[in-house]
Amino acid sequence: MQYFKLIVGLVLFSLVFSGFWSGKSPREVKEESRQERVERIKTSNETLQLLYKYAPEAREMILRSYGYATFSNIGVNLVLFSAEGGKGMAHNNRTGVNTYMNMASGGVGFGLGVKDFRAVFLFENKKAYDTFVNAGWEANAQADAAAKYEQSGGAINAAETVAPGIRLYKLTQNGLALQATIQGTKYWKDEELNKR
Repeated sequence: MQYFKLIVGLVLFSLVFSGFWSGKSPREVKEESRQERVERIKTSNETLQLLYKYAPEAREMILRSYGYATFSNIGVNLVLFSAEGGKGMAHNNRTGVNTYMNMASGGVGFGLGVKDFRAVFLFENKKAYDTFVNAGWEANAQADAAAKYEQSGGAINAAETVAPGIRLYKLTQNGLALQATIQGTKYWKDEELNKR
């Protein structure tokens, strides 16, 4: 937990420091925020298309859900220390409103390498969606999702429940992740990008 707080602190410090010392005009900052929102929408659409490629049944599940959130994450594992950082957006299917979000995690573990993966959350109801978006969310040790490849009417269902009213797909460019480890990961609203 101490490592996680250090990572989040460093990330927040760098964001604040870069904002204060960038020397950019309010108009330039606003334009950069607009471009970042456009980029996140594009990445979200790409993530959904990748999901539909490997889990076609997800299209119908997303359409039926109250809303969904997509995240593009980069994970780094350096011998005893691991960290993830990423960005994404949540989409409310009822109102059509997008909320731009960030994520980060850190921990101790063995390994070496970098992994690029995507996460897609589905929200069954307003309460689950609003809590995730407005209050933020931290995945605890019970929130690991192991994808089970069960044939059901010819469709592979690899979405796992990670909290009440929340299901998760986690995938890489090579397909659905067999083990979706999300414990110790925090998700929160990006205040700057959500300014209108």
